[in-house]
Amino acid sequence: MSWKKLLQDNKVHRHTTSRQELTDIRRLVARDLVDAAIPSLSEDRRFATAYNAALQTAKIAIACAGYRIASVPGHHRLTFEGAKLAIGRPAEHLADYFDACRRKRNEIDYTGATVATSTEADELLLHATSFLDLVESWIDSNHPSMRR
Repeated sequence: MSWKKLLQDNKVHRHTTSRQELTDIRRLVARDLVDAAIPSLSEDRRFATAYNAALQTAKIAIACAGYRIASVPGHHRLTFEGAKLAIGRPAEHLADYFDACRRKRNEIDYTGATVATSTEADELLLHATSFLDLVESWIDSNHPSMRR
């Protein structure tokens, strides 16, 4: 997959981000990371909230790379693929992990099933936090004008 192919297929659009846009997304990520750590929430809610933090973090990387994922079926999957394109090899393992989590999050949100364990919610929160650190380090190195 490449940006060129995604553009041709109308799955992404060119996009010029701003510090304000990134600040707004970073606020969402920070909120979701805090909320996902609330022990009194159900494991499913903690899992889904940590997943959203990872998804929004991927959007930050994609925006810095000059793109926006189109509102098309599979846009969550494409968001994690886009993060791999933007960041490269360092993001591959985490993006693949989040894509696997996407399927579980779909079960939680669309079937109403209780499927996440406490261990899974904790693990996803840990990985979402690591992903944010990775993306922010990548921004520091590649897009210094967009630093926090």
